Amino acid sequence: MFLPHFTALGAGPLVLFLHGAGGGYRSFAPQVEHFAHAGFRAVAWDMPGYGHSTPVEPYGVRGLAQSCVALIEALLPDEATGVARSVALVGHGLGGMVAQEVVMRRPELVNRLVLCGTTSQADVAWREDAQAQLQHLDTTAQGDMARLSEAVMATQIGPLALPEGVQLARHCMAQLSPITYRLALQAQASFDREAVLSHIHVPTLLLTGEHDRKSPASTLERMAAQIEGSRWVQLPGIGHLQNLEAPDAFDALVLDFLREPLTSRLH
Repeated sequence: MFLPHFTALGAGPLVLFLHGAGGGYRSFAPQVEHFAHAGFRAVAWDMPGYGHSTPVEPYGVRGLAQSCVALIEALLPDEATGVARSVALVGHGLGGMVAQEVVMRRPELVNRLVLCGTTSQADVAWREDAQAQLQHLDTTAQGDMARLSEAVMATQIGPLALPEGVQLARHCMAQLSPITYRLALQAQASFDREAVLSHIHVPTLLLTGEHDRKSPASTLERMAAQIEGSRWVQLPGIGHLQNLEAPDAFDALVLDFLREPLTSRLH
């Protein structure tokens, strides 16, 4: 299996950022820099089919998770170093679905989990959003991703979103292959791991924005009730793209979570 493209910065405990369907490795650029300065080795990938990463076939969450596992194994240090051979996964949207799949399949590789703007079960909101975007691709000349990104951002961001973050999100989405994006939308719209959420046994933080229509507080509350040792937080004034709309608040929450002793219990 070809390893996906990724960017890495810093040294220390490994944190792997997994972007959503509309993103790319640049979607977590603010976090990679900040977390590296905070003492972590921060890595952000291009999901298979994105950027310079080879697509997986068939395209779906399981194949994406297998690619993620291969990357984790390549990134982990040698046992002789004495450093723990596991990572903290931070997944947004489809990346959060991939993160869930990874921790369920290879739990020994993950020591902490951050799920933001995602779900364990694609409900009506996720399916309707996918259908609306697919229709837009069908009716736009050559699947114009720049036009689609404008339409998507108008519905996904909150009133307090950082303009620079929204601009970066729009840029990332505009660069995507419409073919890959179509496959990604279909993959996340069919995702369902609700029945096995209780199999996640690592400290887990779930994040959403106050105006996130796809991953509202009710979704995260339901997930947190099934993941032992987890908690959820809603960020005020923002929507679906928490790490770009409110990077300072997002980073503070995640860094505090990553610095907690692994033996502590979350409530």
